[in-house]
Amino acid sequence: MTRVALVTGGTRGIGAAIASSLHGDGYRVAAVYARDDEAAERFREQSGVAVYKWDVGDFKQCQDGIARVEAEIGRVEILVNNAGITRDGTLHRMAAEQWQDVLDTNLGSCFNMCRCVIETMRAGKFGRIVNIGSINGQAGQYGQVNYAAAKSGIHGFTKALAQEGAKFGITVNAVAPGYVDTDMVRAVPENVLEKIIASIPVGRLGRAGDIARTVKFLIADDADFITGSTISVNGGHHMY
Repeated sequence: MTRVALVTGGTRGIGAAIASSLHGDGYRVAAVYARDDEAAERFREQSGVAVYKWDVGDFKQCQDGIARVEAEIGRVEILVNNAGITRDGTLHRMAAEQWQDVLDTNLGSCFNMCRCVIETMRAGKFGRIVNIGSINGQAGQYGQVNYAAAKSGIHGFTKALAQEGAKFGITVNAVAPGYVDTDMVRAVPENVLEKIIASIPVGRLGRAGDIARTVKFLIADDADFITGSTISVNGGHHMY
């Protein structure tokens, strides 16, 4: 049986690496995106992965989108919650919309997506959920109270849901990437990026494939004794 995997934020950066890697391993994969139609179509053509468009911060769109995926591909047994945005700014200048947009997309989407698949996972006595957190949810980051709060919330969400899902064969884990060589990180000013790289013990930015390999490890059928864990993939940048 070929398992069905759904990856949010799945057509660019880390999400694209995860989705295409799983597809290459024979999983039936749905990659969800929200905005960039051109990038999504390019990813679909290059990878062969099915793409779906909806706002993962909207519960009703998640319900409708997952229903479509399950009708066209099959019941979702593996969920990777990777979707994320930044709306940076120091708190004293942060608009309420900057706060809410990040919380809805980065953390609210975990509830929306998990809520829409958890019942079928429980009924099927199998599920793999991997939530993508962040080093900045572990250590904090200046100018990112919204992002850090959302990512930190993901780590707590993961531990709680892991306890609920364990007896149903559902594992729930998180991966906390450090600074990964994606468009989001490359947008950082060059002088700042140089300082970041200098502070990483292994001496380089992470690669999207580093995260994809960790996800593949956690979703394996025989990874059933690993749940409620957060695996840091950050080159030694933050250890605790």
